[in-house]
Amino acid sequence: MQLLSNIHNCTVCSKQLPLGAKPVLRFSAKSRIIIIGQAPGIKAHNSGIPWNDASGERLRSWLGVDASTFYDTDKFALIPMGFCYPGKGRSGDNPPRPECAPLWHPQLLAKSKSAQLKILIGNYAQAYYLGNKQKPTLTETVKAFEEYLPETIVLPHPSPRNNIWLKKNSWFEKELLPVLKHQVQQNLL
Repeated sequence: MQLLSNIHNCTVCSKQLPLGAKPVLRFSAKSRIIIIGQAPGIKAHNSGIPWNDASGERLRSWLGVDASTFYDTDKFALIPMGFCYPGKGRSGDNPPRPECAPLWHPQLLAKSKSAQLKILIGNYAQAYYLGNKQKPTLTETVKAFEEYLPETIVLPHPSPRNNIWLKKNSWFEKELLPVLKHQVQQNLL
C-alpha cells in the first residue's frame, strides 16, 4: 500500500527526534479494530514492532488476545499519535510529536473499511478523538467509558508506570476490562 510506504519514509519531524525518524505502526485496510496509542517507546523503536514491551504484554492481557492475534493486521491496526520515538522526558518518554496525527490519521482511517471499534489509549489519543466529549481528567474519561460505546473504548496507558493508578482505580479491572474483552471478541468474529 502506497500510504504505508509514504508513512514509513516520512521525515517531517526528524530534526526534532533524538534518534531520527523511524515510524512504527501496523495497519491493513482489513483491520477490524484500530488501537490508537501515544508513540513508540525505545524498545518499539529499536525493533520496529509496536507495543513490543511490558506495556504491550499488559495491553494484550487486557484485550484477551495472544501476540499472534494482536499482530495480525487483518484483526488489529496499531496506530500511534506520534509514529516515531519522541525521546526521553523527565518522567517517561516525551509526548508524541504533534505533526503525525493530522498528517496521517485521516488518510489511514479513510482506507479502513472494516474497522468497527476504535480503542483510544491515553490522554493524547482521547483528546484528539473525543474532543469536547473528553472529561476533565483521564480517570473521569475512562470511568465514563460506557458513554463512548460501542464504537470507541477508552483506556489508560498500560505502562507499568501506571500501576499506582490501577491500584487506586480497582473498578477498571472489574467494570471496564470485561466489556473491553467482550467488544474485542465481538469485533473479531
